[in-house]
Amino acid sequence: MPPITRRRIVQIMPLLGAGLAGAQTQSLLQESDDEAKAVAYHADAAKVDPKKHAQYAKGQTCANCGLYAPDGDKPSGGCGLFYGKDVLAKAWCNAWVKKTG
Repeated sequence: MPPITRRRIVQIMPLLGAGLAGAQTQSLLQESDDEAKAVAYHADAAKVDPKKHAQYAKGQTCANCGLYAPDGDKPSGGCGLFYGKDVLAKAWCNAWVKKTG
């Protein structure tokens, strides 16, 4: 095996960065997850029953919640409530707060 030189490290750095970036993808929150159940997470806000969830108002989704962090053009993004898991932009939970700005 040839010795690892500074030149070789510089050559492989972009490959290492790409591997780390791929490793940082987050899993998608599922309605069956305990943390999702705790806040009545619904993967599709259009299916929320307002009789069961009085705090729900038509039009509320994760996409217009102050806790939501979109991820480019992806249909999901991060949420301040669920570390390490993405939520769907079209979803809703009872922790919804109006986005400011």
